[in-house]
Amino acid sequence: MTLSRGAINDLLQRHDLAPRRALGQNFLADPNTVRKIVRLAQIDNTDSVVEIGPGLGSLTLALAETGAQITAIEADGALLGPLSEVLKGSDVTVVHADATVFDMWVPALGDGPVTMVANLPYNVGTRLVADVLDFVPAVERLVVMVQEEVGKRMMATAGSSDYGALSVKVASWATATRLCKVPSTVFVPKPRVESMVVDIRRHVEPAIPHTVDRGRVFDLVRAGFGQRRKMLRRSLAGRVSFEQFEAAEVRPDARAETLDLSDWVRLAEATEGPSGAND
Repeated sequence: MTLSRGAINDLLQRHDLAPRRALGQNFLADPNTVRKIVRLAQIDNTDSVVEIGPGLGSLTLALAETGAQITAIEADGALLGPLSEVLKGSDVTVVHADATVFDMWVPALGDGPVTMVANLPYNVGTRLVADVLDFVPAVERLVVMVQEEVGKRMMATAGSSDYGALSVKVASWATATRLCKVPSTVFVPKPRVESMVVDIRRHVEPAIPHTVDRGRVFDLVRAGFGQRRKMLRRSLAGRVSFEQFEAAEVRPDARAETLDLSDWVRLAEATEGPSGAND
C-alpha cells in the first residue's frame, strides 16, 4: 500500500496541515513512482534502511513492504501524528530528530551496514549527502531523490559543465549513478524543478589515501571552485606556489573544473610540509 494524491490531501486536511516550504516539504503522491524507487533500490528483508524525511509515509510504506528494518527520521513534529496513522501496523521505527544533527539519530542505526533511502528535502539534500559520506560510515549506500541539477553535480566528472566541489566530494568516497528521473507532477505541492534518484555506493576504500590530509584537499577544492572562472594560479594564489604546481604535475593555467580527484590529491600532497604555501 502507498499513498495516492487524494489520500495525502485528506491527511493534510484532517490534521489541519500544509506542506512547509521552509522545511523543503514536497510529498510523493504517486504510487507507481514510489514502487519504482523501491524496486530500483533493490531493498529486501535482509537490509537495514534509514529514511530521512518520511513526511506522510508514502515511501516509508513501500519500504516496509520489503520486510527490511526501517528507521525513519522526521524533523517536523507536526507530521508525527499523521505519519503514525499511516504506519499503523507497520514495523517501522520513527525517530523525531533533525537529520542534520547526527547525534540525534545515528546511534539508533547500530553498527551497520545501512542503506539510506530518502526523498530528501530540497533545502538540506546537498549538505546531508556530503555530511553522511564524511561522518556516517555505517551508511554504505545512499539512494536519494534530489533536485535534478544536484543529482547531475553528484555524478559529474572532470571537464563537464556540472562538475564542481560536490562532484569531487562524492567521488572521494563513492560512485554515483542515475537511477531515474522524477517529474514534478508526482509531488504535493508541485515543485518548480524536476527531481532525480541517485544511487551512491561507497568505495571499499576511500579514493583519498589515509596518508593524505583530506582537509587540505577540500580546502584547495573549495578555493578553486570558489573562483572557477579563474586560472588556478589566481584562485589558489597564496595556497599553491609555481614549484608546487610543477611538483603536482598540474598546470597553473588550468581551471578547477578540469582537475579530477587525483589532481587535487597531488596538489594537496605538494603543499604539505614546512615549505608549503599555506605555512
